[in-house]
Amino acid sequence: MDSHARSIAKALSWRFLATIITFCIAWFITGALAGALAIGLADTIVKLGIYYAHERAWDRVSFGRREPTDYEI
Repeated sequence: MDSHARSIAKALSWRFLATIITFCIAWFITGALAGALAIGLADTIVKLGIYYAHERAWDRVSFGRREPTDYEI
């Protein structure tokens, strides 16, 4: 089970990455309904892939993890 500090750190780091991605996509694609739809679609697809990679990277970090007990009930 992850600690609250680990969950908060993951949420903050993901939000930071997601904000940068959205900013960059919006910077290169301009206004209009078609542009807004393109941004929404690109944002969803890109963030989905990066979120997966982000989760896998965090799986390798030991920060905030608790040692498993010898037994569980």
